[in-house]
Amino acid sequence: MRRALPYSALLLALAAAACQEALSVSVPSTPQNLSYQLEPSGDSVPLGILLVWDDVGDADLASYRIYSRGSTTSAFGLRGETTSNTFHDNGVPHLEYFVTAVDLNGNESDASNVITVDERRRLQRPASLSSISLNGAIHLEWADNAYAADTARFSWYRIYSTSYNLDLGECGATWFLEGTTVAPEFLVSAIANGVPRCFGVTAVSREGYESMWSPLRQDTPRPDARNVLVYALQQNATQAGFRFWNDANNDGKGQSAELGLVGSGNATDIDFRVTRGASDTLWIEPVYSGTRIQVYGQVADLTSIDLAPVSGYSRNLFQAVPTYGYVFEIVEGTELHYGALRVTHVGRDYLIFDWSFQTDLGNPELIARGGTATALSTGFQVPGSQ
Repeated sequence: MRRALPYSALLLALAAAACQEALSVSVPSTPQNLSYQLEPSGDSVPLGILLVWDDVGDADLASYRIYSRGSTTSAFGLRGETTSNTFHDNGVPHLEYFVTAVDLNGNESDASNVITVDERRRLQRPASLSSISLNGAIHLEWADNAYAADTARFSWYRIYSTSYNLDLGECGATWFLEGTTVAPEFLVSAIANGVPRCFGVTAVSREGYESMWSPLRQDTPRPDARNVLVYALQQNATQAGFRFWNDANNDGKGQSAELGLVGSGNATDIDFRVTRGASDTLWIEPVYSGTRIQVYGQVADLTSIDLAPVSGYSRNLFQAVPTYGYVFEIVEGTELHYGALRVTHVGRDYLIFDWSFQTDLGNPELIARGGTATALSTGFQVPGSQ
């Protein structure tokens, strides 16, 4: 015959079972591989931070809790809760973050790894920035030192621009993001000719740390053209003249139909005409009363003519010589403009040249690129910091 347990023994057995059940309560799996991505802002302070971790596969998973603190001496506090394995924290990030998982019963896992947002992990700022004026565009190129110094962490470059006041020598206060690139060069296109712009570049790491700004650079897009043919007056008078710019609508902007105009060599409003001299030589003759010329000398490309000289112009005729550059000072009323050309070919009946013109009033920048593979720097470095 079986004997019943004494009442006291039964109580002990029940208590042991309850204790065993309590000890067997499970907690959610711990989130693994917490990482982050900062949002660059163009300033030293990020716009926010995106936290990412491996999703926990527990069937009874309810949510994740995100904890953070602003300093190593502060206590961690609940920053937010989400059902996703990502979390976006807007604004200036805290210093440290970790994540836990929570199940349907409210049980919470151990903490994930802690990530630290340390601005000292920024990449080097681009050490230099150069530019090339183009027709409706600016080519930017900078030192690739940020990539070379830490190739494993480098992500891309960010290019910024703003207005530039040529008279005051100041960049504008409002900067815009032009784009991003992994290469140490960028083409800023679809911008107005004759309107100065200011540029700066930063380097961004894989975590989103944005470097300090490169030196700032000012440049002004302007029209240019390659391989223009103009006849000698004695050969074809209707195509013997050239005018850099005819602002037909008086808006002060260089539309394509107003620039680089080949016309009659007998017109009085052209900047110059080509005439034939002794031994079938061709000469460049200023026509318009406000146009004067200076021989710049032999140049490898039109890009070699960087800035128009401030003096030394004359109304003389100059012989057209292949590979020689010529700079034009054009005064119309109270307005001063500069143009340039480089002769590429001289025949008996015509010459071929490349030209550039600066529509910005009084601006001496004249370097053109015109689609060639090699070009020299234009613009100049300007003071300022970000």
